[in-house]
Amino acid sequence: MTFKEKVNGLIAEALLEKPSIFLIDLAISDSFKISVGLDGDNGVALQDCIDVSRAVENNLDREEQDFSLEVASVGVGSPLKFTRQYIKNIGRTLIVTTNTEKIEAELVEANDVFIILSWKAREPKKVGKGKETVQKEQQIPYTEIKEAIVTVTF
Repeated sequence: MTFKEKVNGLIAEALLEKPSIFLIDLAISDSFKISVGLDGDNGVALQDCIDVSRAVENNLDREEQDFSLEVASVGVGSPLKFTRQYIKNIGRTLIVTTNTEKIEAELVEANDVFIILSWKAREPKKVGKGKETVQKEQQIPYTEIKEAIVTVTF
């Protein structure tokens, strides 16, 4: 079993006790710096990071392989990677980049195949001069999404 497989197994075991928390990213550098990124259906508490860190650290032998460990929640500006993250963020504004366009809109629906975005746009009136505000909605399959980031508004 490789070092990465062992670490991955320990993280999976720790997350079994926390079903609302899930692994987003696991990276191990050449110098054995372990970086773990977590997300959760209801966010990630500091205690969740501590628990996962302890589960990994207490089950690895530093005599066998010296390492450093960093466990953190993914940042606000991190791209969404999994369907579970999209579902968690329904009702929030996303910036979605596809192969052909970039859309900033509210995420109104997410399932295993696609997301639906809704936004208001100013378009020329059908009759007469000027512009009118229209409600737009677009369904985008995950296969077409290059990047999706939750925007934070204050």
